[in-house]
Amino acid sequence: MFLVTGATGNVGRHVVHQLLAEGESVRALTRSPEGARLPAGAEVVGGDLNRPETVEPALEGVSALFLFPSPGTAGPILRAAGERGVRRVVMLSSSSVEYTTDGADNAIVAYHKEIEHEVETSGLEWTLVRPCGFAVNTLQWAPQIRAGGVVRGPYAEAEMALIDERDIADVATRVLRTDGHVGAKYVLTGPEPLTQTEQARRIGEAVGRPVRYEEVPPAVAREQMILNRVPADLADMTLRFQAGRAGVPAEISSTVEEVTGRPARTFDQWAADHAADFR
Repeated sequence: MFLVTGATGNVGRHVVHQLLAEGESVRALTRSPEGARLPAGAEVVGGDLNRPETVEPALEGVSALFLFPSPGTAGPILRAAGERGVRRVVMLSSSSVEYTTDGADNAIVAYHKEIEHEVETSGLEWTLVRPCGFAVNTLQWAPQIRAGGVVRGPYAEAEMALIDERDIADVATRVLRTDGHVGAKYVLTGPEPLTQTEQARRIGEAVGRPVRYEEVPPAVAREQMILNRVPADLADMTLRFQAGRAGVPAEISSTVEEVTGRPARTFDQWAADHAADFR
């Protein structure tokens, strides 16, 4: 039995689907089982990572755990997993733990590092999966694209090799099911570095009409984020990070292909699959 925490998230949902496709038994943990919309083959159970005691019953009979990071919760969950005979844990971390650019010393990096440490000292077989920016994050541009085909934001030349969330799930699934990955720290990227300008243009190609990225000053972007109820410290952190990526070539990892045996999906593939979301 495999337990997938964060089972309705961008990655966890695909891990559930992929494990089931491989013929595995899957228990999917979510705070709202009634609205999970997961495959009938999954055993959907309620539990909240922020209340570790609610997760403990779901660990019974589990051999491997996909751990979605939630600050301050990993220690109790991992201890309970060990007590119940769970052998393996695969943690969804972030490649940001390896960044040294301005903006990398932030709360998100700090809690990923904290949870990684908890995983590494858990006594379980562990693997860390460290994806870079998710392609799915560009869905936040969808209202602007639908409204007029112009994405307004800071740092047009900030570059990343965005990764398809399905590739993250495919790697996690392979690591959960097979040996040979203990102690690995897998950095995952897409196959091609793209600036925000290019990301917008590629989405336009998928949608079938022009889409362009219009750069706005960081102060304007910060004000808009706060109006959209983004906490000020998170807005500042995001802007510092994007500033650090502007004009800096993004590194490319071949780990998706090395682990799964096939190349990582391109951003064009992702955009084509999600074109309806931008129309």
